[in-house]
Amino acid sequence: SGHGKCDCGKCKCDQGWYGDACQYPTHCDLTKKKSNQMCKNSQDIICSNAGTCHCGRCKCDNSDGSGLVYGKFCECDDRECIDDETEEICGGHGKCYCGNCYCKAGWHGDKCEFQCDITPWESKRRCTSPDGKICSNRGTCVCGECTCHDVDPTGDWGDIHGDTCECDERDCRAVYDRYSDDFCSGHGQCNCGRCDCKAGWYGKKCEHPQSCTLSAEESIRKCQGSSDLPCSGRGKCECGKCTCYPPGDRRVYGKTCECDDRRCEDLDGVVCGGHGTCSCGRCVCERGWFGKLCQHPRKCNMTEEQSKNLCESADGILCSGKGSCHCGKCICSAEEWYISGEFCDCDDRDCDKHDGLICTGNGICSCGNCECWDGWNGNACEIWLGSEYP
Repeated sequence: SGHGKCDCGKCKCDQGWYGDACQYPTHCDLTKKKSNQMCKNSQDIICSNAGTCHCGRCKCDNSDGSGLVYGKFCECDDRECIDDETEEICGGHGKCYCGNCYCKAGWHGDKCEFQCDITPWESKRRCTSPDGKICSNRGTCVCGECTCHDVDPTGDWGDIHGDTCECDERDCRAVYDRYSDDFCSGHGQCNCGRCDCKAGWYGKKCEHPQSCTLSAEESIRKCQGSSDLPCSGRGKCECGKCTCYPPGDRRVYGKTCECDDRRCEDLDGVVCGGHGTCSCGRCVCERGWFGKLCQHPRKCNMTEEQSKNLCESADGILCSGKGSCHCGKCICSAEEWYISGEFCDCDDRDCDKHDGLICTGNGICSCGNCECWDGWNGNACEIWLGSEYP
């Protein structure tokens, strides 16, 4: 403290000073009232009730020599980090800073007493947001789940939410006020932190009026065409014209974004199994191949017995009783469009819907779960996270 010399890690104090760091004067010129005032923490408690006041400075109670109580006002008590069972700091799986445990990867809990049932790598993967950041830099990752920094105790979520804290509703407000409903200047709806403007308005916060001779109903009617939704649920309708999601992706096109060539791709991105071409979201197979993704060869080099053995599910039923077997692969019943899976054991009706469409038309239903296209998120792929329209 500028009142002594350091000798082999210990302070040798000048005359008139004492303490481990020579911080206390042996003679005090302050009144007791003034001294106590200087020792009060933000709650007006002298030395946080964890020490005594000496001439305006707190001397923390460490009579056992542990040194676990420290801070200008003795506000830090690392005894709070001691695990009751193991009597170790943070259970031996973390570090303590001012009474709070910061756990090593793979551990969590107030005292780092719980171990994750998944690897640190898998935990990080689950917490990584579409922009490649852990919990979008707006939350904490614990065992593969994000706890967002802004959770409103009065509702289901606060301004920041989403599986990876990717949604920030504050971006929809012209002036931020947590308790106001002034979203998108009153001319749009906030969708995961981005404004979807009503017809006749545009801008990041829907703040600019747009001149359009069509009424809102006429505009939507033109964008809808024969589809159930404007722009087939895959684009933005402005003055009767569709701009398809994602911007610049040539696989989604058409007057009402009705053509989605991503439907011709399997989960690995292979178009029509490499045995056909895609036309407006449907595979046109080469000679000798058939199936939704041209995945089945018409010729088969195995016996019927060998083929059936490969088509039997774990319960011994051929294609779960909901399809036929061809060359060791199940072809699910076309009449029951919702049946899918390697053994026709999945029901695509179990996938989440939005506006009546399975996976909102923005992804593939894979055995009861939506696998969303790039840029889309949400249980039903209803949230667009991609770049804003120009």
